[in-house]
Amino acid sequence: MRTQVDLREAINAISDVIQNRPRPLREFDQIHMKAGDMVLQSEIVSNWADGKRLAFIGDGDAISVCVAYLKHRGIVDYGPSKITVFDFDERVVKAVKRFADKERLENLDAQLYNCLEGFPDTSKFDCFYTNPPWGASNNGESVNIFVQRGIEAVAYEGDGMIVIADDDELAWPKQVLASVQKYASDRNFFVSRMMPKLHQYHLDDNPELLSCNLIVTSVPGVEAPTSPSEAITDITRLENFYGRSNSPCVRYVRERKRVDYGRAHDDEYEYELLEKMP
Repeated sequence: MRTQVDLREAINAISDVIQNRPRPLREFDQIHMKAGDMVLQSEIVSNWADGKRLAFIGDGDAISVCVAYLKHRGIVDYGPSKITVFDFDERVVKAVKRFADKERLENLDAQLYNCLEGFPDTSKFDCFYTNPPWGASNNGESVNIFVQRGIEAVAYEGDGMIVIADDDELAWPKQVLASVQKYASDRNFFVSRMMPKLHQYHLDDNPELLSCNLIVTSVPGVEAPTSPSEAITDITRLENFYGRSNSPCVRYVRERKRVDYGRAHDDEYEYELLEKMP
């Protein structure tokens, strides 16, 4: 039986994580989930991946940190046994590592990795999580590339949670959902569950757009491919990767200097001093 989550403690813990994460880069389709939905999503992921080795294929939202932190603080008594974040943004990777070190989250780690390159040799994970660029301008191909790396992370045997747009009024989210489901099916994964219209985002051009959790599971008894993971070189898969006319040209986002995200940057303000008293 699961313990009842103390909502105040959960929100405060997620607030700690939000203070630590870097600000999003819109040109790479980094858009942060709203705080209340982060609380809900973190509990869902903790329950779904309880006792499992979980790979995050990208994690600008810092859900990975929330999941590890909620369990560490005893706010939930379930969660993954191991969490590794693979992200091309060094700011994200170092923020995860610093928070894990500060809070002694021994089951949380991060690695610099661009999903356009072959997935690194690593121990097999049980499940993967990804909230990728949503593929509005490329029929979900950017989502499929992140899903491909997730499937490779679990060696074609396990579960994945894919966070993508979900909207009744727009055509493209339905087209992307169909594309991603077909991609997963062609690799012997089926949709085992869908949790519709769960999350809102700080999205200036469409603040009402929601996303869903699409959960896929490998078909039992199917032999996995033995070929190694390879880089994505097909140009057609990379067109409009981050949005219309925005194909990838950056391998890594590098962190210029150590940043304390919980404090105002010194280039954001200046002092106007009081006049000296006579």
